[in-house]
Amino acid sequence: MKSNKETAGPLVEFDDFVSIVLEDVPEFETTPEGSMTKLNPTLLNGNDITMLVSGEGSEV
Repeated sequence: MKSNKETAGPLVEFDDFVSIVLEDVPEFETTPEGSMTKLNPTLLNGNDITMLVSGEGSEV
């Protein structure tokens, strides 16, 4: 991984290349301070995504 960042948020849309748009996104960086930045909305390129996890309480 290029960075120690984790993003999470409700999925708005995605495409065939697994590029996704998220809303209300807190971005967590793994540092001794544990910094957090709020981003809204966010487009993640499919090439940069390593894992997708269903959130707690989500409907499948």
